Amino acid sequence: MARLFGTDGVRGVANRDLTPELAVALGSAAARRLARTGPGRRQVAVIGRDPRASGEMLEAAVTAGVTSEGVDVLRVGVLPTPAIAYLTNAYDASFGVMISASHNPMPDNGIKIFGPGGHKLDDAAEDRIAELVIAGPADRPVGAGIGRVVYAEDALERYLRHVGKAASAPLDGLTVVVDCAHGAAFAAAPQAYRAAGATVIAINAEPDGLNINDGCGSTHMEHLREAVRAHGADLGLAHDGDADRCLAVDAAGDIIDGDAIMVVLALAMKDADELASHTLVTTVMSNQGLHLAMRDAGIAVRTTGVGDRYVLEELRAGEYTLGGEQSGHIVLPAYGPTGDGIVTGLRLMSRMAQTGKSLAELAATMHTLPQVLINVAVADKTTVAAAPDVQIAVKEAEAELGDTGRILLRPSGTEQLVRVMVEAGDEDTARQLAVRVARSVSQHR
Repeated sequence: MARLFGTDGVRGVANRDLTPELAVALGSAAARRLARTGPGRRQVAVIGRDPRASGEMLEAAVTAGVTSEGVDVLRVGVLPTPAIAYLTNAYDASFGVMISASHNPMPDNGIKIFGPGGHKLDDAAEDRIAELVIAGPADRPVGAGIGRVVYAEDALERYLRHVGKAASAPLDGLTVVVDCAHGAAFAAAPQAYRAAGATVIAINAEPDGLNINDGCGSTHMEHLREAVRAHGADLGLAHDGDADRCLAVDAAGDIIDGDAIMVVLALAMKDADELASHTLVTTVMSNQGLHLAMRDAGIAVRTTGVGDRYVLEELRAGEYTLGGEQSGHIVLPAYGPTGDGIVTGLRLMSRMAQTGKSLAELAATMHTLPQVLINVAVADKTTVAAAPDVQIAVKEAEAELGDTGRILLRPSGTEQLVRVMVEAGDEDTARQLAVRVARSVSQHR
């Protein structure tokens, strides 16, 4: 049987793969696994969502499952995923639930569960919840024992006060265009950046439940690039649907990806003596240019598998203070137990304000090797990635690259895709090899 939880919660097409029935069962199982016991104590779970239409249905279903187990629900409404992680800790809740499919298209949705303190669950905890979903409910409370539902009116204000601490310098004089992806950041991101002193131009900040990630946000940067140039802004920031990612655009409209952002922040933290063990944690997807820039700066790099949960595990294990992914998930444990796109934006602009340098100047520290990524839709990503002819194609590409580049083929953690990534000394070589391997993958559609 396939594992219920992927790399970022339970995800699928809402009302087909991710049904209300499954959402009820997940809420119930999470309550049984994570609720803390104590004399005279009411158990509480924080539940939030992004604006997609199916979130209303799934929020109601998860709430039903949680309250059926005698756990109260604190509804915080539409807020970023990192806000749910933070508020789970701030409200001293037993666990938190975020209903979001992040950067996925609107028909998809997902359920992410945070444990005590707002930390993502490890595999063992997720597997235990999955077992409880299959087992079904046991004896449930009745009468006064059933959980109650309360709306937390101060949730956004609390979260904004929290992220505001990430601005280490006044941002007066900086003009930023922020693309909210018609998602969970539509209210929080512009308010946070304005409160720090920046002049903010918000785009794609009018969610209607259907337009989340639709040609906008961190996976579609074209409109942001145009807006930055049109307004003469100092930079642009792009969030995804649940705002745990942040990518940037410099004043010329050039994209600054997560690798370059990590280099900028790592150097800033090293200068401020905030970079624990002079170490950055990132994934195997990071460009070799990041590794070279960190080596030149005397900063060690710890590499993990793909997924911010693995970055988080390494950060906790080594007590490191900065990690992230090329996709824009940047984790600063001092400001929360998971990646926070708004915190990333504030820290990036703070570095610009402190140094007086443009984003292009700061990002120039890293020289990016040409990298080509091709996503191939397949029916069974795990089987296809392991197919003998696909592996032969990968080995042939590796032999051709030698020590001048690298190739990485992996199943997506959130979608039925096989991702083919090639780095090489020039873009033509990288693209030719990526296309060749992707063609072998596509034979298995």
